Amino acid sequence: MALLRRRSRIPKSVPGGEAPVRAATADVAGDPHEVATVHTEFFLPSAEGNEREVMERVAAAVASLGLSPARLERLKTAVAEAAMNAIEHGNGGNAALPVGVRVESTSRMVTVRITDQGGGTPIPRVEIPDIEAKLAGEQKPRGWGLFLIAKMVDEMRTHTDGSHHVIELVMNRGESW
Repeated sequence: MALLRRRSRIPKSVPGGEAPVRAATADVAGDPHEVATVHTEFFLPSAEGNEREVMERVAAAVASLGLSPARLERLKTAVAEAAMNAIEHGNGGNAALPVGVRVESTSRMVTVRITDQGGGTPIPRVEIPDIEAKLAGEQKPRGWGLFLIAKMVDEMRTHTDGSHHVIELVMNRGESW
């Protein structure tokens, strides 16, 4: 699923560091007149607690983009949960495997892309949690993550490419709810 075509070549970063890009642009697929701005791109080790750093860095990157405080909090929650999933499930908590984060925006939306190295297994379908079924042992006790993420953002997209899982969190820049 290619949503953006790069207009300029963006060099890769060393895992664990800041990507050497701040205001690169990319053509938005389907609308050649709309240009996405890359606000930040970075990689962090898959270590417990790094989901908080991902959340804080994404919040700083989108601070000037006009999301209401309530929508910013929803995005932060979704980002932290998606980063935790990438760390725990995608990369198995292996600190040697980086989680990649890229924040882009257009005049209409903000997109946060989180990538892990677990693409050899499919991303599970979003299961609607049933608290009674969970308490009765009919559903796994965990498994709320993707459901909650999808409820926090305007759109959630997932895909794999054989070596990476990618989750894209999209927030419209106008007030949606």
